[in-house]
Amino acid sequence: MQNSRRNFLKWSGLLASGALLPPPPPEEGPRQPTGLARAVRGLYIYEKPSFQSRQLNFLAGDSVFSLFGQAESSDDTPNKIWYRAGRGFVHSAGVQLVSWQFNSISREVPQGGFLAEVTVPFTQARVGPGPGFRSSYKYYHSTTHWVLDTAEDSEGRVWYGIFGDRTKTFTWARGEHLRRITAAEVAPLSPDVTDKRIEVSLEKQTFRAFENGKLVLDTVCSTGIPLREENGQMVWGTPVGEWQVISKRPSRHMAGEDGAAADFFDLPGVPWVTYFHWWGTAVHGTYWHTDFGRPRSHGCINLPSPLALWVYRWTTPTVPLDKAFVDAKGTKLVVNY
Repeated sequence: MQNSRRNFLKWSGLLASGALLPPPPPEEGPRQPTGLARAVRGLYIYEKPSFQSRQLNFLAGDSVFSLFGQAESSDDTPNKIWYRAGRGFVHSAGVQLVSWQFNSISREVPQGGFLAEVTVPFTQARVGPGPGFRSSYKYYHSTTHWVLDTAEDSEGRVWYGIFGDRTKTFTWARGEHLRRITAAEVAPLSPDVTDKRIEVSLEKQTFRAFENGKLVLDTVCSTGIPLREENGQMVWGTPVGEWQVISKRPSRHMAGEDGAAADFFDLPGVPWVTYFHWWGTAVHGTYWHTDFGRPRSHGCINLPSPLALWVYRWTTPTVPLDKAFVDAKGTKLVVNY
């Protein structure tokens, strides 16, 4: 189990940081792509890996483009990772690493449905099973969804009926764009270890996990932003204190209450949600930014989705694959200033 966990951490951490991508190739000779990315918002391509360099081009949000390696910036910013794109560089904060993976179709849906993950940059969901129906949400790479039904369109293509846990309605997405998740992928990690603890630092934006006092995960995260100062102490969006996991769900549609608010958000399919506070504060995967190392959220602790899955599997309570929600107290989680 120890080797399995170490390998999972190694590869998940490399994927999250972009370290799997080799350094930029020499200028001479043809360059081969080393990865694929989606612009999570409009972003500029810069001549060098620095915000101080010249802007060469602009990529609209949801543009999908090839990467040709990565570089580290000398800018004074928490996130120094840049990716080479074309003849320039894009900052990693506005980039999601993605893939084009088409999947075999699951035509039989068990009672209660099955959990699936989007494996293309994004798929356009619709209100009915076919391209002629009105468009609904875009479901982005690494988001997770409950599939409760299947149907064929007039061309014989299979669409999955996805039930919205927040909207309580169905949307439909191309079946080949979603991969059915297996029980092995959500199996508990280190289940025999009872002394587990997570420590989060708001000042350092670090996320650390311990087994029997030994460090097993050390990474950066994005917590809630600082809200105000009271009696000389900053109040953060993420509650400070000693908590414990209180519930989990593998997928959640998260949205703000006030649609007219400037900071309104509407995020279907947030993956691997581990709640630790009655406010609804949780550790979860992130597909709308890659700007880890500085506060970004309304209160939740954002991690790259592969690491959020690790936390989901490593912490207690355990969630069987066929359960959409488990409510039970578990692993300790401490949030410090």
